[in-house]
Amino acid sequence: MIIDSHQHFWHYSPDTHDWIGDDMQVLRRDFLPTDLAPILKQNGVSGCVAVQASQSLEETDFLLDLAEKHPFILGVVGWVDLQAHDLGKQLERWQGRSKLKGFRHVIQDETDPHFMDQLDFMEGLKTLAMSGYTYDLLIRSDQLKSSINLVRGLPELHFVLDHIAKPPIAYGEMEPWKSEIRILADFPNVHCKLSGMITEADWVTWNQQDLRPYLEVVMEAFGPKRLMFGSDWPVCLLAGKYEAAKSVVADFISSLSDGEQASIWGENAQQFYGLKE
Repeated sequence: MIIDSHQHFWHYSPDTHDWIGDDMQVLRRDFLPTDLAPILKQNGVSGCVAVQASQSLEETDFLLDLAEKHPFILGVVGWVDLQAHDLGKQLERWQGRSKLKGFRHVIQDETDPHFMDQLDFMEGLKTLAMSGYTYDLLIRSDQLKSSINLVRGLPELHFVLDHIAKPPIAYGEMEPWKSEIRILADFPNVHCKLSGMITEADWVTWNQQDLRPYLEVVMEAFGPKRLMFGSDWPVCLLAGKYEAAKSVVADFISSLSDGEQASIWGENAQQFYGLKE
């Protein structure tokens, strides 16, 4: 069983998706379940987790509505205002929506270096933990140090690191990302997605060997029981087709045991998010 733990859907809007720059023309259109379904089938993928791509309550509603209509969407990672004083009330909005598994905030775009240190943000994450939700940690590599402090204070919350913290693969740089990833991985409540790597490499010239040193670091740090495959479709199209993103993981884990490979391909995502087939 293969589960894609990380992909997106959207009705493209220049205002809503202002992060899609002029060099990302391939992403400036709608991407919906009818586009993804045949791709998953061609690649032997049983289901996926849809992750928020814009920051609004309506985005969470949109993904949950899609999940109700398309059974292969096994779970949703939505958005909610974690700093809101009425967070508990906001969460009541989705009571009974069983495919809602967790939340994410686009921390990578926050300019305040102390964003993750804010008390109301921390309190919001504690509320998620008490409500049984997970949290996707979307950060840049230079935000790893702050994320370590964040995770240290929230042992009760299950985190998953998106895109291996976006190291500067295109420049071949390893430190301080390498050292800080190892520290973050010391916390047993943190998992990591093998996703978003080809778009951190050179979009045109990347190859498997560019990625291998980074994959080796996260494999050593997290081990096969805390890693999960994610395509980051359609964002991966900036650097390659779905098959290319999947082959990065397939080639790297090919030497592992069948059980270890099964964990990374689907079992870890299923257990982390509490997905039902």
